[in-house]
Amino acid sequence: MSASVLGRVTNESRREQVVKALREAIVVGRFPPGLRLIETELAEQLGTSRAPIREALRQLEQEGLVASSPYRGTEVVGVSQDEIEQVLVPIRLTIERFAFARATSILEDEDLGNLQDLVDEMRAAAERQDADTLADADVRFHQYVIEHSGQPHCLQMWRAIQPRVRAYFRRDAPRYGRHPDLAAQHQELLDALRTRSADVVRKAVEDHVTTYGADS
Repeated sequence: MSASVLGRVTNESRREQVVKALREAIVVGRFPPGLRLIETELAEQLGTSRAPIREALRQLEQEGLVASSPYRGTEVVGVSQDEIEQVLVPIRLTIERFAFARATSILEDEDLGNLQDLVDEMRAAAERQDADTLADADVRFHQYVIEHSGQPHCLQMWRAIQPRVRAYFRRDAPRYGRHPDLAAQHQELLDALRTRSADVVRKAVEDHVTTYGADS
């Protein structure tokens, strides 16, 4: 494991910083699937004790980014195409179809403007072939609507799968970043939200997630 992969963390919110550093390394592929994560090595790289490392690995295991076993220790796990299609896409569809429809009567004009900014950010990222920024803006678009839907259970479930969705976009998706119309797809979702029609929004979400859910 290269000592240059991770930077050292400060004392403030040490566990949260460790979680963020490790999650980012996994999501963007600096820590590839199958890599064994050794507490002593991680602690040395991050300049911390093993306790916050251990806590962070437990949280990342709950997020589905690592897996622990008695004989192999803790390893980074991948997100397969089969898992995306058979598990994450159906879960996303259930969450987003409900949350987006509920958001239609809650989102303010300012919220719609913020979502437009994210679409514009996606468009600019696609033009410069910046897959990392594109994936981040993609996830933030969906999370923004869910956060503003007034549905805490949907938000809780979304946060449980979001790290795996983001990891798939940035690390595992075979076509992500080369898709020519990711921004246009999200513009269609935003235009549906602007109609203030729950039925229109539900249909747009179904089309988006079932058609492009494995890539966007």
